[in-house]
Amino acid sequence: MSNHDHTESLRDAERRLQAAQLASDVDALTELIDDQAWFTGPDGGLYSKQDDLSAHQTGHQVLSRVKEEDLRVLATEHVGVTWFLGTLEGAVGGRPMSARMRYTRTWTRSDRTGWKIIAAHAMFLADEPSSAGDDTNGH
Repeated sequence: MSNHDHTESLRDAERRLQAAQLASDVDALTELIDDQAWFTGPDGGLYSKQDDLSAHQTGHQVLSRVKEEDLRVLATEHVGVTWFLGTLEGAVGGRPMSARMRYTRTWTRSDRTGWKIIAAHAMFLADEPSSAGDDTNGH
């Protein structure tokens, strides 16, 4: 598989993840997240795969909209990184939530399991894009 193919398969995995989050599809999330994965939430806390799955299973986190503004993908044969920028809407703990977010996710890939997230970081952003994120150098 070429690097282009790895990039496209990782892009597909990221979009499957977004769809699974939107649908609270715990089975799909279970497949896409490695058992040893850890997430840094926008509050700075560390969360395990089980924490993430539980938030969806219990209805603590319910998304009604995921709007992707930008998705950057870097992939090699066995490791990849995705940078998602977009708006999420829904409810957390029963309270309405709408936030512009940046997610950085690190993925591993094997022929047996495909792409799985092993680490992720989320942060809240201001509503308007800043010039610091402009892609002026082709990256």
